[in-house]
Parts: sequence; structure tokens; C-alpha cells
Amino acid sequence: MENKQVKFFDRVKKNDYYLKWIKSPFTYVTAAVLLSLFQIVTLAATGNPWGVSGVFAYWGAWVYEAIGGSVDKWYYFASSGAQATLENGFLNHAGTFRNLGIIFGALAATLLASGFKIKKIKSKKQIIAATLGGLLMGYGARLAAGCNIGALYSGIASLSLSGWVFAIGMFFGAIVGSKLLVKYFM
Repeated sequence: MENKQVKFFDRVKKNDYYLKWIKSPFTYVTAAVLLSLFQIVTLAATGNPWGVSGVFAYWGAWVYEAIGGSVDKWYYFASSGAQATLENGFLNHAGTFRNLGIIFGALAATLLASGFKIKKIKSKKQIIAATLGGLLMGYGARLAAGCNIGALYSGIASLSLSGWVFAIGMFFGAIVGSKLLVKYFM
């Protein structure tokens, strides 16, 4: 039985379709087309553009409420729409399933491409940079009312000027951020 499995996996590893669609990375054009298609499907299915970071705010609110807190008076969750989303719960939120799909899809793609690695932490500076960067990105995404998915892709796809302004700001922010990263954390 084990010998049959080994032969099967040896054949799979040499299969042209496996090598092209699973093992090899997509080109930028293929990735852009797939992102566009996912954006169209999301807009058609839910009536809302694709967003990621707003869902994380709801996840935080659900966790906070689960441990006894209340977000009813918080400005971000004060609207009737936000309250309805909170009342419907984690499993009744379309954004939750999209985010879980992104998380588990990225993990599956990494595992299928044999790209998963646990790297050794080199220094405390690396931990500080990662933590500070994550906090700033999360804060910036909420301040801008969207991350690169919601504010950039969805904004540009809906022909909004704000999407292009976000793209310019993100471009220059990436330049400044990478210079600071090299100067202080590497």
C-alpha cells in the first residue's frame, strides 16, 4: 500500500499541471487577473466591494464582547448597521469567510509549493520592527477606512479618485518605510 502512495506522489510531482498551477508561482499578470475576478465576484455576490481590515475590527469586537466588554458606545460600532453585524455574529458575516479563505488559502498555497519555513528570529530589533509595523499598518488601515484591498483595489475598481490617491500615498509610504526599516532595524 505504501509503495503505491509513493509512486502516486512521484507521478504527481512530475505532472505538468501540478508544476504549472500549484508548484510554480503565478505571473504578475495572472495574479492581477485573478484579483480582478475575485473583486467582481465579491461585488456581485455581496453588493459590497472587497475589504479585509474592517473585518478584523469586527473580529476584535466579537472577542472583546466574548470576554465581557461592550463596544456599543464606541464610535466605529455605534451605527445601526455595525450593531446589526455584531448581533449577527462571527459565522454570519461574509467578510469573515473571505478573510478565513485568504488565510487558509495562503497557507495551502505555501504548503503545496513547499514554501513553508519557520525562520529563526535574528534579533530583538526584528521583533520590534514586525510589531511596530503591524500596529502601524492596522492603525493606518482603520484611519484610512481601508487597507490595500478595500481602499486601493476596490477604490480603483469602482473608479474612485480615493483609490488612486491611496495608491500614490502607499507608494511613497513604502519608500519611506523601507528606508526607515533599513536604517533602524537591519
